[in-house]
Amino acid sequence: MSEILNVQNLGITFGGLNAVKDVSFSIGQGEIVGLIGPNGAGKTTVFNMLTNVYQPTTGSIELEKVSIVGKKTYETTAQGIARTFQNIRLFKDISVMDNVKIAMDASIRCSMLDSILRLPRYWKAEKEVDQRAHELLKVVGLDDLAEHTARNLPYGQQRKLEIARALATNPKLLLLDEPAAGMNPTETQELMHTIRSIRDKFSISILLIEHDMSFVMGICERLYVLDYGMIISSGSPEEVRNDPRVIAAYLGGE
Repeated sequence: MSEILNVQNLGITFGGLNAVKDVSFSIGQGEIVGLIGPNGAGKTTVFNMLTNVYQPTTGSIELEKVSIVGKKTYETTAQGIARTFQNIRLFKDISVMDNVKIAMDASIRCSMLDSILRLPRYWKAEKEVDQRAHELLKVVGLDDLAEHTARNLPYGQQRKLEIARALATNPKLLLLDEPAAGMNPTETQELMHTIRSIRDKFSISILLIEHDMSFVMGICERLYVLDYGMIISSGSPEEVRNDPRVIAAYLGGE
């Protein structure tokens, strides 16, 4: 399996506090990997460094053997990393379809003049964007709701829309920050199916943060466990589940 992401000795300091320290991990092509740990362990901070919201104090991040450290957030997206957030960040007053199309702006192949004058190249590009948006909405089961206003979707479907919007940037690596948060068991099962379908259809790698352990154990092929900003365990879900260090981190103990 080829490696899509390689992180070595990653660390960041805020005002003298080591929020993340000496974190190393890798993700293979097409893998679904979980980054788990107690609240405050540093998981979202790692995501913020992978997307260059934060610049690491130490360490390296390579996507397909090319460093992404020091890039702007939009440059990281262009290089192939997309993410969702703990708190849903949709454009809630526009349609489901337009939420997805907005994420494709950078890939539209027509000039401003083509757009202003509505030249044939504009209409061709617009048709391609519409087709692509419908394809992505179909993958997450929202194609029938394309013209609905985003804020009117149930919570679970808003989560799926955010994933579709992230996919619209054509990522090589998709970062999902607590995708099952707030979902009921039925929605969670549907989401697991959706994530597997996305991985299989687009052959992309997925790294997710999640507190729902049944979700994590049911979908991830490998896990990394953070505690106090450091990785304390890694391996298959079964190996991690039975690691005394992980049990102690979650339940308390030495």
